[in-house]
Amino acid sequence: MYSDQPAASTPSSLSNVTLTADGGNGDNNGNSKRKRFVKVVEVDAPNNLDLDAYIANYKGHTKINRLEFIADRCPALQIEALRLAITELKNTQTLNIPRYANLVKKLNDAVKFGVPGSANVSSDLLNIDKAWADRQLQKAKQQTEMLEAELKNYKRNSIKESIRMGNIELGNHYYACGDLTSAHRAYSRTRDYCTTSKHVVEMCMNVIKVSIELGNFPHVMTFVVKAESSPEVAQDKDLTKAKLKASSGLAHLDLSKYSAAARDFLSIGEELVGHQYGDVLSANDIAVYGGLCALASFSRAELKRLVLDNVGFRQYLELEPHIRDLIQGFYNSNYAQCLDIMEKWRNDYLLDLHLHSHVEALYTNIRKKALIQFTSPFLTVDLTKMAKSFSTTVPDLEKELVSLIIGGQIEARIDSQQKILWAKQTNKRSAIFERSTAMGQDYEREAKGLVLRIQMINHGLIVKGPGSGKGGEGDVGDVVFEHHHHPRSGRAGREVPMFTDAGSNVSQFLSNFSRDRRRGP
Repeated sequence: MYSDQPAASTPSSLSNVTLTADGGNGDNNGNSKRKRFVKVVEVDAPNNLDLDAYIANYKGHTKINRLEFIADRCPALQIEALRLAITELKNTQTLNIPRYANLVKKLNDAVKFGVPGSANVSSDLLNIDKAWADRQLQKAKQQTEMLEAELKNYKRNSIKESIRMGNIELGNHYYACGDLTSAHRAYSRTRDYCTTSKHVVEMCMNVIKVSIELGNFPHVMTFVVKAESSPEVAQDKDLTKAKLKASSGLAHLDLSKYSAAARDFLSIGEELVGHQYGDVLSANDIAVYGGLCALASFSRAELKRLVLDNVGFRQYLELEPHIRDLIQGFYNSNYAQCLDIMEKWRNDYLLDLHLHSHVEALYTNIRKKALIQFTSPFLTVDLTKMAKSFSTTVPDLEKELVSLIIGGQIEARIDSQQKILWAKQTNKRSAIFERSTAMGQDYEREAKGLVLRIQMINHGLIVKGPGSGKGGEGDVGDVVFEHHHHPRSGRAGREVPMFTDAGSNVSQFLSNFSRDRRRGP
């Protein structure tokens, strides 16, 4: 049960703001959980990232989160990313002043250490606008007090709809202030005051949005399932369904369930092509996440059926042509082209907020699938030519193939002297003979069972239970002894089976069955 008191109070002035290394005010920062568990890796300047065009696809908190994420990991883009983040916060009149102050501090540190672009930083960005910051802090404090007072008044009057709306407004305010824990608590409280399925879906979407930013993806899955089971979503709410599929895909991606993530992203349809879910992810992200997860987990036939022939997903692939070329090249066994595209875009993916921790695993899975697919049609493979196709050396290729052979993913042997991979040949004639023998044994066992049943029926060794009249006199399922009905006694309406001649029937049956077996067919 949640208490009515907020988890964290709003600072009344800039002097009360405590800056942290993570870029927020204590645990209220949306990325605090993710940063606590993921090692920060510096990335060289990406080859294809136009920061202004990239960040224009997002809005709200995720826009600032992604800019700060890039600034923390890419020194070449640090100044530009921090500049855009600070400008966005001021232009949107943010109430999250602790985050604004922390970004200004990071920008000053970057200039102090002389990172690329330091000479072009405006002095206005290096100094905190104290007057504006104090006004925003005071505004946030006043709104918090007003919304809490209104909510208490609604609770005294016991008006369910007013209490629900009061909690939503309070949650929106906490979210704007960057207090995600309190926002999550306020949104969750509305559950007890939802009177229609539309209210339930609204509550789920709010909780999902905050949970994604907190990095609590198991919680995301819980509320996705709850929302999808609502009648409101079942009635052709395509945009809501698409948002739920995108959220489910992010959750499965975070849990490294790449096949499930791919299926979620591929089933979104065209509803999010225009970045309608820009406060969480963009249409370009759907193409990248769905394409890479599909390559890492789908078979060749599934790639053709679920990706290349998917009319709805094709519109997302048009936004990221290199993903389309990557999938087409993989399907056409053009592995040199695929590996070249993957390597060219590696740094871009390492700067993605949700994808960065899965890049190595996805790339490894895609490469393993390519190796398996390359060797499967041949009895012998020249390792020198294969190494050239995969842009690697023969010794490194041998190590990769050995790991696949040990793991049972490739059935082959390596001739290290001749540098040839020999596929393990199976005796198809022996395999067919073994399968035929097994089928014959199964048939013989079933036939003996049927003969036994027929003999028992012929000798009257069946029992009709109290409720077995529906099956008829010769029901094969009623097997053991012939029975006679005792007159009704004791409880009304119940017939008691009596086995008067059971012993003689069993003896007669066993002797006849033994005689028949000796005679043979």
